[in-house]
Amino acid sequence: MTITITAFKESPDEGQGQARDMRVRWALEEVGQPYDVRLVTFQEMKEAPHLRRHPFGQIPTYEEGDLVLSESGAIIFHLAQRHAGLLPDDANARARAITWMFAALSTVEPPIVELEAATLIERDKPWYADRLPMLKERIRNRLDALSARLGDAEWLDGAFSAGDLLMVTVLRRLEGEGILEDYPSLFAYVERGKARPAYKRAFAAQLAVFTGAATTR
Repeated sequence: MTITITAFKESPDEGQGQARDMRVRWALEEVGQPYDVRLVTFQEMKEAPHLRRHPFGQIPTYEEGDLVLSESGAIIFHLAQRHAGLLPDDANARARAITWMFAALSTVEPPIVELEAATLIERDKPWYADRLPMLKERIRNRLDALSARLGDAEWLDGAFSAGDLLMVTVLRRLEGEGILEDYPSLFAYVERGKARPAYKRAFAAQLAVFTGAATTR
């Protein structure tokens, strides 16, 4: 059965790997599964056909036969359970990798998204300048703890896992903010993720939507 995911037809970042379909593309490349992409406009995301795939009108979604999933974390967890390469075989290591998946999406990403939203929506508000340091401090508190836990290790818990995949994509959201650079171990960690062949293939595929370049898998 062919896997089909949805992605932005017109993404604000113009294919620079920030849209959440990048996470799913990367996971599919890591486990060696071919896939098709259905591109949707912002208008189409709010219409009935897409809302049946994603009740909140967002991307990505995942379709394989009768199975339809939404939410990038759930999709990646499904792929990791079905295919080798994203979760360890050892039960305890597997549980820890899943914990890091939750940590990336539930603990590290929310303050980063809050900063992004404030920058986009509140920049012209009188309280923005006073609020900005607080938002950045919340992020730094998370990065302090994450950096201490990672230390000099290559990945979060032994071999690369779905936890690293999600954490790297979350940390990439800080590019251009001048925050991640203050954490050399985390900066290097993100660069290691971006250097993986599967990441490079996924990035090229997402970018090709906006450049028209041909990609191969």
